[in-house]
Amino acid sequence: MRRISITPRDGWLDIVQSQGLAFAMDELPDGTRVPYWNESAAYVFTLRQIDKLEQVTEDLYGMCLQAVEYVLDRPEVFARFGLDPAARQVLLDSWRAGEPSLYGRFDLVWDGGAGEPKMLELNGDTPTSLLETAIQWLWVEDRFPGADQWNSVHDRLVRAWGDIARARDLTEVHLAYAPEGGDEEYLTAAYMADTAQEAGLRTRLIAMGDIGWDERHRRFFDATSVQIGPQVHERARRGTALEALWKLYPWEDMLAEEFGRHLAAGRRGTLFLEPAWKAVLSNKALLAVLWEMFPGHPNLLPAYLDGPRDMRDFVAKPLFGREGDGVRILRAGQEFTSPEPHCFQEHHPMPNLGGGYVVLGSWIVAGHPAGMGIREDDNAVTGLSARFVPHFIEDASAPTAEQARRWIDEDAGRAAARS
Repeated sequence: MRRISITPRDGWLDIVQSQGLAFAMDELPDGTRVPYWNESAAYVFTLRQIDKLEQVTEDLYGMCLQAVEYVLDRPEVFARFGLDPAARQVLLDSWRAGEPSLYGRFDLVWDGGAGEPKMLELNGDTPTSLLETAIQWLWVEDRFPGADQWNSVHDRLVRAWGDIARARDLTEVHLAYAPEGGDEEYLTAAYMADTAQEAGLRTRLIAMGDIGWDERHRRFFDATSVQIGPQVHERARRGTALEALWKLYPWEDMLAEEFGRHLAAGRRGTLFLEPAWKAVLSNKALLAVLWEMFPGHPNLLPAYLDGPRDMRDFVAKPLFGREGDGVRILRAGQEFTSPEPHCFQEHHPMPNLGGGYVVLGSWIVAGHPAGMGIREDDNAVTGLSARFVPHFIEDASAPTAEQARRWIDEDAGRAAARS
């Protein structure tokens, strides 16, 4: 694993914006615009390193699924997650029903050397940096024709949508986002809609605030489809029922809001993606549970909920934090107090190969390792100031489309056999 400096493509900004990445530039507080998408550099991996990351990702996800079972079966463990105790039944029903998951993103720290990759966290419910991960494949085709990249995210998403549609007899999916989240959230939802359409589903983008509840029929519906008037058919007056809802909105917020009281009653009428059980995998308490279940595992860092214990340097993470919000690195002797519950994880130095501190975002799609997106930040806590840098594999050639499809089919077949 190394970082190289390269020349950006002529017109690179127009290129990536035409591919959907409207947020390729960030604006600093002083009004200066700087690239978020940074193709003046690239990370170079060997196939052996990619194989290592893929195996670690698969192993970690298997451990996380064991943790879901462990947490939901034990009310006293679930209580550590800071969720309403009544929410446990919603999550448990979702888990026992085998509701499918589309995707998630591990944040890993590794320098590509002899040491083991370490799990910083799992963004299991509302992961972002998805669109840029997908379009970096177009970058490698332009910039290093014939080179490979660890990136089957798009093809696996299309396959996952198709599998879910067939298994659940779905014809349509609504994709909801929070308008206050800006371009990134809307465009992530739009990209997911593209993958669902490619799988043959009808799609409709809606804001979270446009989801309604029909008390009479006890179901969720698309309020933007409601028609009013004496000649309107009753079904149209009630609005379009939500067969399936992909949402870029956290489960912990949905469960805590007033509208969330309908989830227990109406969830069975709508397939939620991500499913309710993923609330366990988006919570930093997961880190402490994993360390409790798998103490000393080489890909985990010590983590606790009752304080830093004997850790010399540690990171305090809010249970519901995202994008580095509220995360603090503390050194030996520094005191930390907060009214919010936190997870305390051992601090692991992050590599800096000349462009900033590096985090490897390792994607899971339909339970399979699917690719990687890399972010750099000038700060040791990766946050909203991070830059996305593409990567390629130096000793492997890109597969043909037929080879890639065959590999994905083989993975799906193995998964079906296990289930």
